[in-house]
Amino acid sequence: MAHYKGAASEAGRAMHLMKKREKAQQEIEFRKKKIEEDLKISNIENKFAAHYDAVEQQLKSSTIGLVTLDEMKAKQENIVKERERKLAQKQLEKEQEKLRILEAKQAEKNRQKKQIQALSFTIDEDEQDSEDGEEDEDKEKSSSETEQDTSKSHSETEPPSKKKKIRKNPDVDTSFLPDREREDEENRMREELRQEWAGKQSSLKEEEIEITFSYWDGSGHRKTVRMKKGNSIYQFLQRCLELLRKEFSELKTVTADQLMYVKEDLILPHHYTFYDFIVTKARGKSGPLFTFDVHDDIRLVNDATVEKEESHAGKVLLRSWYERNKHIFPASRWEPYDPTKTYEKYTVSDKHKK
Repeated sequence: MAHYKGAASEAGRAMHLMKKREKAQQEIEFRKKKIEEDLKISNIENKFAAHYDAVEQQLKSSTIGLVTLDEMKAKQENIVKERERKLAQKQLEKEQEKLRILEAKQAEKNRQKKQIQALSFTIDEDEQDSEDGEEDEDKEKSSSETEQDTSKSHSETEPPSKKKKIRKNPDVDTSFLPDREREDEENRMREELRQEWAGKQSSLKEEEIEITFSYWDGSGHRKTVRMKKGNSIYQFLQRCLELLRKEFSELKTVTADQLMYVKEDLILPHHYTFYDFIVTKARGKSGPLFTFDVHDDIRLVNDATVEKEESHAGKVLLRSWYERNKHIFPASRWEPYDPTKTYEKYTVSDKHKK
């Protein structure tokens, strides 16, 4: 063993580690030998040991000397039958034992019941009363069933009659009093009218209109498109984009959210529908919002202060163009649509004369 040259404390530590390593090596060798002994086969017969079988053992013990094949088969069948009989007998004995246990428990219960009955004085009387009550109930049931059958036969033969009101005088006006039948009739009529109105409105929304618009990029490019009255401004702008992308390259990457629709100097929000403006007869600063055909500019041809049904072509433009030019006419006149605001007079200028 090599000697350690250094401090005494370090030498002791090195010695301790070497002893620990030797001890671990000895344990490994011991385990290896133990595993080899466990895996070692002492006798070749142990490797091929046969499984114990009671039938085969009995057959070997009862067969002595040379026998024919038929005798061997007969003995084997007899032994198998005998074993099956013994197994069945054991099973039967187990079942009989269980049955005896159950009978003993039942006998114990009966004995306890008899003891309780011997101490009670009203059980027999209660049983008799219950039997009498059951007989009376059976009689009542049979009588009620016969009565029901007779009433059913009468009701089938007689036609149903409505209940007559006897609480109100027919000669007196009772319209101010609550009446369930009258209220039901009114509710039914209201529902019919509501459904009729809803049907008319839905058919009105499906009607098509021709809308003339102008793509505005500083100058107008007039186009027409057909839409349903129930379509929204957003759907209208999508249709306009499909039509304008073929001619204007700047619109190829644009979506409907980036467009604006200006009608009669009002910027219309995307969620409104044409039906909303048509029904409310909404008006803008320079004309009606509910007509979409085009006439000449009424501010140039006619008096702008006179209310007319003539309208201008709505402008479809990029929102970015509006942000750049909103200080210049005509964008300086445009303002967002406010349904609560009314424009009584059409004006050319935003400044009111005093």
